[in-house]
Amino acid sequence: MHVVKIDRRLLALLALVGALGLLTTYGVPLLRGSDAGAIDPVAFQKTMRELWTDHMQWTFLTVNAFFHNPGAVEAYLGRLLQNQQEIGAAFVPFYGQETGERLAGLLTIHIQQAVPVLQAAQAGDQAALDRALADWYANAKEIANFLSSLNPDNWPTSQMEEIWRVHIDQTTTYSVDVLNRDYAAAVRDYDRAFDHMMGLADLLSAGIIAQFPRQFVR
Repeated sequence: MHVVKIDRRLLALLALVGALGLLTTYGVPLLRGSDAGAIDPVAFQKTMRELWTDHMQWTFLTVNAFFHNPGAVEAYLGRLLQNQQEIGAAFVPFYGQETGERLAGLLTIHIQQAVPVLQAAQAGDQAALDRALADWYANAKEIANFLSSLNPDNWPTSQMEEIWRVHIDQTTTYSVDVLNRDYAAAVRDYDRAFDHMMGLADLLSAGIIAQFPRQFVR
C-alpha cells in the first residue's frame, strides 16, 4: 500500500500556524453589526454556521487529498488551518483576544493531530492508530472543556464533551470510507457528521447571544 509522506513544507506549515497563535481578520466583517454596534443575531448564527461548514468541508477535502491526491494536500490543509484562526477570531468580540487565540490554538492542534491518525489508518498500523486516536480524543476533550469554561450555563461540560467525542468518531468513520474508496458510504457518513457540527454551530451562537444579549439587535 502506498503511504503518502508529508513533506517538509507541510510540516513547516503546521508548525508555523501552531507557533504563531495569531488570529486573522478573515470573517471579522461578517460580525459587524448596525451603526449602533449591535449585531444581528440571525446574521451571527449564519456566520457561525459558515465557519463550521468550512471546518467540515475543508477537512473532508484534505482527508481525500491525503489518501488519493497528494498534490492538493498543501493547499487544502493551508485553507483548513486558516479556518481555525477564523473560528477563534469570531470569539474575540465577546471573550477577548487571548481567549480567541487559545481556541484557535486548540483547534489547530485538532487539525495537526489528525495527520498521524490518517497515516496510521493508511498504513494499517492498529497500535499507532490507537495511540493517535487517544491523542485526538484528548484534544477534543480539552476543546470541549475550554468552551464550557467560557459559558457553563449554556455549554455544559458533559454536553460539550459528548459533542466533541462524536465529532472525532464521525470524522474517523468517513475518513476510513474515503481511504477505502467507498464514496457512497463517505457521503452518507459525512452528511451525518456535517449535521452534527451544524448543531454545535447553533449551540455556540445561541449560547453567545444568551450570554451577551446587549451586543445583539433585539
